[in-house]
Amino acid sequence: MNKRKISLILLAIFIISIGLTLVNSLLEDTNTSENKTGTLTIANQTIHYENLGKCVEVIDGNTIQVYGIGKVQLIQVKTPQINESGFSDAKRFVEERCLGKNVYLDIDNEQPKDKYGRTLAIVYTDSEDINKELIDRNLAKISYFEPSEFKKGEI
Repeated sequence: MNKRKISLILLAIFIISIGLTLVNSLLEDTNTSENKTGTLTIANQTIHYENLGKCVEVIDGNTIQVYGIGKVQLIQVKTPQINESGFSDAKRFVEERCLGKNVYLDIDNEQPKDKYGRTLAIVYTDSEDINKELIDRNLAKISYFEPSEFKKGEI
């Protein structure tokens, strides 16, 4: 083998190992089965959450994939669909705030899952209520349904 082929093989191995390291760090579950509930403080409000996990994918503006939990539907918000104006803005907003980070879920106790099996929750980061911010920034509209522990207009 000549030096060029060896260099290319070594470069390929290096790139693959970096890629695997990045994927592993993104998927690494730092959660334990104990103590997934708790509280955090956002804007001088104490928030109670029932679960937490790392956001590994943003599907659209109001649906994320959380490692160890599955798909999570942000409750009480409706963002534009893929073929509608504003879709990219809403999705990008959620990606910037959630992707690769721990998210805290206040799961709806009245209806914890929707008919598609997605967990229904208000999603928080360390510093933001994502559901509320989507509404406040006009990236989503309020979409209330019953039964729900969250009362109309609570977001």
